[in-house]
Amino acid sequence: MSGSKRSRCVFDLADKIQQIEKLEQAAAAPGFWDDPSTAQAAMQNLSNLKAEVERWQTLGRQAGEALELLDLATADEDETLTGEIEAEVVRAEEQLAHMEFELILSGPYDRGAAILSIHAGAGGTDAQDFTEILLRMYLRWAEQQGFQTEMLDSLRGQEAGFKSVTVGVYGTYAYGYLRAERGVHRLVRLSPFDEAHRRHTSFVLVEVVPDIPDDVEIEINPDDVKIDVFKASGAGGQHVQKNSTAVRLTHLPTGIVVSCQNERSQTQNKEVAFKILRGKLYDIEQQRMAEEQARLKGQHVSAGWGNQIRSYVLHPYHMVKDLRTDYETGNTTAVLDGQIQEFIEAYLQSTIGE
Repeated sequence: MSGSKRSRCVFDLADKIQQIEKLEQAAAAPGFWDDPSTAQAAMQNLSNLKAEVERWQTLGRQAGEALELLDLATADEDETLTGEIEAEVVRAEEQLAHMEFELILSGPYDRGAAILSIHAGAGGTDAQDFTEILLRMYLRWAEQQGFQTEMLDSLRGQEAGFKSVTVGVYGTYAYGYLRAERGVHRLVRLSPFDEAHRRHTSFVLVEVVPDIPDDVEIEINPDDVKIDVFKASGAGGQHVQKNSTAVRLTHLPTGIVVSCQNERSQTQNKEVAFKILRGKLYDIEQQRMAEEQARLKGQHVSAGWGNQIRSYVLHPYHMVKDLRTDYETGNTTAVLDGQIQEFIEAYLQSTIGE
């Protein structure tokens, strides 16, 4: 297995503490809550800063305690205590590496939740089955990271898997991590749906957008959105509700289509659908800005979603390889069981300085 170098990021603790003090002074000033949305954003920033500083201060205390123990162990020549100190140092180093890595995740919504969508592409039933395989992979990864997930929308395939599925992933840095997964994923295997059991290649598109807080303005003209309601359906297209509770939004200027049918009421589905639409519109604007910056720098900008980012080969050999970083592993079972954090970190490390 090949990996990537780990960066050494610098966390300016004094600066963060100063920011906290300024925000607390602002919050205590008269008229702070005159603009509720601005005040709420400031309080959320204050809460995030406090949590971040507390983590680093806790790590500092742990390091100080380990040094004190080391002095005792050295003086007493206590091998048992020395072993405990070594274990504590290893834990502290692992925590430090993890916290240093998270400093890379500095985008405006990196700390927040994500909306993950997986769409079957070329490959027919195999692609729909691959969609379900990736869904399971991401759900297992989220569970391993301590994130919560919620199925927002799904459209089952006729024979197997999903034509498309959308999931909310909730937890600190969910979007920061998952944005590394955007792009086309390719599967090569002996098809279980081919009577001759021949090798097939299938493609799936993974989209990840931030779950943008309600207090952040993303301008959507109501006249630009076509709203359709329909009956929520189960596997095979069978209707599971008598009332039309499912909602489909079509954003006319961009052609974006969003649907939601997993909530109990039409109102709830409409709210979730608009939340997904807001995230997609934000993502389009970010991509437009990134492409413009790249053009100004004279960098090549690849267009279209057809550029694959990762290959999962199950036949004639076993290999998962990320084509952006060349990070790879032969343990395909572990990857499809959710162990993709090393792929994610390798990619995010490679984007430093871009």
